[in-house]
Amino acid sequence: MTGRGGGWPFSVALFALLFLAVWGTHGPLLHLPYFWDEAGYYVPAARDLLTTGTLIPFSTPSNAHPPLVMAYLALAWKVAGFAPFVTRSAMLGLAAFSLLGLYRLAETVANRSVALATVFLTALWPVFFVQSSLAQVDMAAAGFTFWGLAAYVRKRGVGTAVWFSLAALSKETAILGPLGLLAWELAQQLGKAWTPEEKPEKAMLAALAFPVLPLAAWFAYHYWRTGFVFGNPEFFRYNVQATAHPLRIVLAFAMRIWQTFGYMHLYVLTLAAGLALWLPARWEYGKERPRIAVKTQVAFLTVLATYLGAMAVIGGAVLARYMLPVAPLGMLLAISALWRRVRRWKAIVVLAGLSFVLALFTRPPLGFTLEDNLAYRDFIEMHQHAAKLIETRYPTARVLTAWPGNDELSTPYLGYVTRPVGTLGIEHFALDQIMDAAQARGQFDVAFVFSTKFQPRYTWMDDWPAWRELKTRYFGYHRDLPPEAVARILGGTIVWEEQREGQWAAVVVMEQAAVEARSGVRFVARSR
Repeated sequence: MTGRGGGWPFSVALFALLFLAVWGTHGPLLHLPYFWDEAGYYVPAARDLLTTGTLIPFSTPSNAHPPLVMAYLALAWKVAGFAPFVTRSAMLGLAAFSLLGLYRLAETVANRSVALATVFLTALWPVFFVQSSLAQVDMAAAGFTFWGLAAYVRKRGVGTAVWFSLAALSKETAILGPLGLLAWELAQQLGKAWTPEEKPEKAMLAALAFPVLPLAAWFAYHYWRTGFVFGNPEFFRYNVQATAHPLRIVLAFAMRIWQTFGYMHLYVLTLAAGLALWLPARWEYGKERPRIAVKTQVAFLTVLATYLGAMAVIGGAVLARYMLPVAPLGMLLAISALWRRVRRWKAIVVLAGLSFVLALFTRPPLGFTLEDNLAYRDFIEMHQHAAKLIETRYPTARVLTAWPGNDELSTPYLGYVTRPVGTLGIEHFALDQIMDAAQARGQFDVAFVFSTKFQPRYTWMDDWPAWRELKTRYFGYHRDLPPEAVARILGGTIVWEEQREGQWAAVVVMEQAAVEARSGVRFVARSR
C-alpha cells in the first residue's frame, strides 16, 4: 500500500511533536552524568574530536566505530556547550528523527493508523526509551536504517544509498540491513517465480551495495592511522574471536530471538499478533483489510534474519540495543496483523504500551542489562553519591575500584567528581579479584565497590552448575561478593552503603582510625 504522507511540512511538524514528546518524558533524566559505555568510549571519543579534530580517539582505545555520531555530538557541544543536558537533548533529537523515519516506513507499507501505533509502542519500549537519551550509536544506526527501508520500499535508489550509508557510518553493523536486502533482491532475480516486471532494477542493486564503500573507506582510514582495521586487538578478540564457538552461537541466537520478539514485555504484542493470525481478515468498504505486501514482509524478515544470524556470531556482550534496527520491524508486522484481523486492535496496542511502561519501571525476576530500563538511573545515582563522598572526605586517597568506577572518579568531565581522584583498577568484585586485591592492600586507602551486574530476585538458574559454567565460559558471568564480604577480606570498614533493587554500592576504608577521623558515623542508605 502506498503511504499517504503529507510531504515535508507534515514531516517537520511531526518531528517537532515527536521531539517534544520524547524530550518531555525524559525530563528527569537529562542531567544525569554519563553511564557505562557512554563514559567508557563514546563521550571520550566525541570529546577528543571536539578538542583536537581527530576522528581517532586518543583518550580511550579505539574500537573502530565509525565517527558519525561522535561528530554529531561534537557539533552539538560546539554550539551549545559541553554538558550532559546538551548531550542527552541532542540524542533525543536523533531519537525523534528515528521515530519519524519509522513512521514514514510504516505508513508507506501499511497506513497511518498502523504507523502511529508502531511509533507509539516503539517509543515506549524500554530498550528504545532508555537508548533515546544515551550517547551511544545504536539509536542512530536504527533511525537511519528506518529511513533507508522507507526509501527502499518507495524504490528511491539515491535515498536508499544515502540513508543506509549514514546508518553504516553510525555503526558498522548497520551494513547488515542493506546487505540483507541485497541478498533478497538477488534471490528474486534468480527465482523463476518472478515476472520480468518484478525483477529488481540494477540501480536498486547498486544502491544497496553502495554503503559498503563509505564503510570500507572508514576502515581503510582507521587502518592507516592505527594499524588495526576493526579496533584494538582486545576489542576484536572480545567481540569476534572469542564468540566463534558453535554452542555459544546457538545460545546467543536464542537470546537474540527473545530480545527481538519477547524482551521487556514484547511478548505481549508478539503473542497477541500470533493469536490474531488465526482470525479471518476484517472487511472494510466491501473488501478485506489489506496486509503488508508479501514481498515487503519477506524483505523485512530477511533483514531480521540477517541481524539475528550475524548478532549471534559477533558481539561479546549480547546487548538488546544491538537489535534496535530490527525489533521495531517485528512490532510493525505484529501491529499490521492486529489492525487487519482484530476489531479491538487499539485496545491491544494500549495494553502492550502499558506493559512496556511497567517494564520500564520494574525489574525482571531474572537477569537483564541495566541499560534496558530505568535501572541504569539507580546505578548512576548511587555512583554519584559514592563519588561525592570520596571526593569530599578522601580527596587524596588512592581508590580501589572496577570499571566504570575508575573512569567516574578519575575523569571529571564525566560528571561525577570535580577533580581527579587516583584509582587502582580491578576487573570486578568476584572472589578471585578481591583476593588478589587483598595482596596489594598497601597500594590503596579506599575501596569503591558496587554490583557490576543486576542481581535478580530468583537465582535458581545460576545455582545450576552446568548453566553457571556456560554463562561464565561464553558470556563473562561472575558473581560479585556482597560489600560486607569485600570489607572483611580487604580488612577495611564500610563507611557508606546504598542498596536499590538488585543493585548496591559501598565505600570501604582500610584503616579504622581514618574512618573515625574523617567520616564519623557510618551511613547506610537503603531504598526501593
